[in-house]
Amino acid sequence: MGLRWTDTLDIAIELLDAHPDVDPQWVRFTDMHAWICALPNFTDDPTKSTEGLLEGIQMAWIDEAN
Repeated sequence: MGLRWTDTLDIAIELLDAHPDVDPQWVRFTDMHAWICALPNFTDDPTKSTEGLLEGIQMAWIDEAN
């Protein structure tokens, strides 16, 4: 079973692994959306993302990075 938009922490961990030199605080949602959709385990519909979901993922990514 692949990652879905609601798998906030799992996506954040995958992003941290895929982009270790990026400060997630400064990532634009458009870039983050593209990076999430490019994750090998991501299987959800790309059009189902919302600003709230992306913000939650970004906050989890920031927490994991610190």
